[in-house]
Amino acid sequence: MPFAEAAGHRLEYELIDRERLSTSNSRWIVFLHEGLGSVAMWRDFPQRMCAATGSRGLVYSRHGYGRSEPLFDWKNEPRRVDFMHDEATHALPELLDILEIHQPVLLGHSDGGSIALLHAALTQRPVEALIVMAPHVLVEDVSIRSIEAAKVTYETTDLRDKLRRYHDDPDSAFRGWNDIWLDPEFRSWNIEECLPAIRCPILAIQGIDDEYGTMQQIDRIASGAVNTRVELVKLANCGHSPHRDQPAAVIEAAGRFLSAI
Repeated sequence: MPFAEAAGHRLEYELIDRERLSTSNSRWIVFLHEGLGSVAMWRDFPQRMCAATGSRGLVYSRHGYGRSEPLFDWKNEPRRVDFMHDEATHALPELLDILEIHQPVLLGHSDGGSIALLHAALTQRPVEALIVMAPHVLVEDVSIRSIEAAKVTYETTDLRDKLRRYHDDPDSAFRGWNDIWLDPEFRSWNIEECLPAIRCPILAIQGIDDEYGTMQQIDRIASGAVNTRVELVKLANCGHSPHRDQPAAVIEAAGRFLSAI
């Protein structure tokens, strides 16, 4: 797995079909993982998505996850409330510049979906489209309850050992995500005011059975992103990870959405 340095940290990344060149489609899809995700945790979904849409892909692990540089001192220096803003406006742009990826489609899951929205809203960089799965635009009670439950699971089961398969430092990955979401200051985190600045089309996908958020999340994207086209997909029999619970439905919806751009 190659590495690049962005925003002062060593990040692992994977390129999918970098040599794919087409006069009709030279699109890049950049995959932005969830709060406990990594390159490996996407499994084969990026390859399937790129093959179905004739696209090239970039998958990377953010600072603190996967084989990327772990958080230096998560006990005494936890993530800040605006950590997703930092990722969207500093680390992601630097990585795209290093890899010479221009005007990508950003496909983000959970925290990665929020980062995609923030990148499109807060930077002046061109983005072809956004595909966001189970994104967060505000903090709901259901989110906090599920994250509190995840903390208990981490402390009382073998979840830490399971995460070691995907993260060099599972404590960095878990605590870097869990601690900030449970910080009382994070309860007021809200990015709805950023949504009107988005100008590229948005496909927002959410499972009806999502244990980390209600349909309020993507409904607010539809009502808040008033200067672009927003398409919503609400999937039955689907939890917080549509690309794992309903991969065929996600790929079909994304292919239809992208073909119309």
